[in-house]
Amino acid sequence: MILFMSSKPRLWTKGFILDTLVNFLIYIIYYMLMVIIASEAIHSLNASMSEAGLASGIFILGTLVARLFAGRSVELYGRRKMLFAGIIFYLATTFMYFGIHSMAMLFLVRCLNGIGYGIASTATSTIVSTMIPAERRGEGINYYALSMSLAAAIGPFIGMLMQQIFPFEDIIYFCIAMIVVCLGAASVMHVEEMELTEEHRAALKEIHIANFLEPKVTAISIVAFCVAVCYSSVLSFLASYAGELQLMTAGTLFFVVYALAVTVARPVAGVMFDRKGEDFVMYPTYACLAIGLLLLSITTQSWMMLVAGVFVGLGYGTFMSNGQAICVKLVKEVRIGVAVSTYFIALDLGLGVGPYLLGAFKESLGFQGIYFAVGLGAIGCAALYYLLYARRREARRAAAEGQLTEAELEAELEAEMEKI
Repeated sequence: MILFMSSKPRLWTKGFILDTLVNFLIYIIYYMLMVIIASEAIHSLNASMSEAGLASGIFILGTLVARLFAGRSVELYGRRKMLFAGIIFYLATTFMYFGIHSMAMLFLVRCLNGIGYGIASTATSTIVSTMIPAERRGEGINYYALSMSLAAAIGPFIGMLMQQIFPFEDIIYFCIAMIVVCLGAASVMHVEEMELTEEHRAALKEIHIANFLEPKVTAISIVAFCVAVCYSSVLSFLASYAGELQLMTAGTLFFVVYALAVTVARPVAGVMFDRKGEDFVMYPTYACLAIGLLLLSITTQSWMMLVAGVFVGLGYGTFMSNGQAICVKLVKEVRIGVAVSTYFIALDLGLGVGPYLLGAFKESLGFQGIYFAVGLGAIGCAALYYLLYARRREARRAAAEGQLTEAELEAELEAEMEKI
């Protein structure tokens, strides 16, 4: 009897499954609280709309601070230690919600909770990047990233449903229970640690910008920031836009359709990333995002909004995971933590500042005008990807193969920057 064995290295290991589960639960809690905290502040603490919005958004500030330091610390102090530190801090700051009696306290707790989330999520993303075989990196990261997209659909649904049935304290107990599950999963998960040489350790301990932000992923991170600004229009304005169009049911189902599209697309995109290269996957993501946003700008019926959700999911949802795969591909293993952290800082920053940048045009452009503008912006992101990343990559590849001299390479790069 002849046994046919797959030549592919194993992907679905115990560690990969547990790390993905931990990340899923961490994101579920993030999305649950993000959608209910503003209304809770208004009803329980008599907050104004601006204060309630700040209570929701200040979480991102804590996340950005955490990611800035966590990428370096994950390798310097150990991946497993940083994962436990992030989960425990996430747990402790979630308990602090029970002691909130003022807006100032809520702001503090939300910021601290964001730090715990930032540390834990940076650790899980770094750990999973090292668990995936190099030849299946695109496929593996896309499967892992499903935990984020599913959480983005399930988290808000659970949060809003529980808010209608249970008091806020019970929702916090539920969050605490999920974090305890994360601790249990992390305790039985095997984590491969990076064995640092004294030279590497000394370099990571130095205080300079390269130890907090990875220069090699600057180009794809800039693109990620711009893509996130475009997508932030959906996160921030879709509910109001759907209400204005009297399409509330479609607005509610938008993210469910988004999650389904991502769930179907990401495994396929991951395989194509590994087989055909990043460009084969990345350019269609910009096209899909542009189609989805432009479709939103002319939406008048429910089916149009739901079709837009499919294209936005295929665009942003697929871009996010494959952008991370590019970052991992660009750096040595010792720099994966900093690279992943840099990338997610750019995404978080884009999601954070996007609503403020775009909201300034609400009075002059209206929601239709905003979605038309960001739809064009998504097309611009494709051009930016080519100029900042793809063309520079090909120029360096040609130089490495001896087709270009160093002087010619520098001239190529200078010409690109002048176009930008």
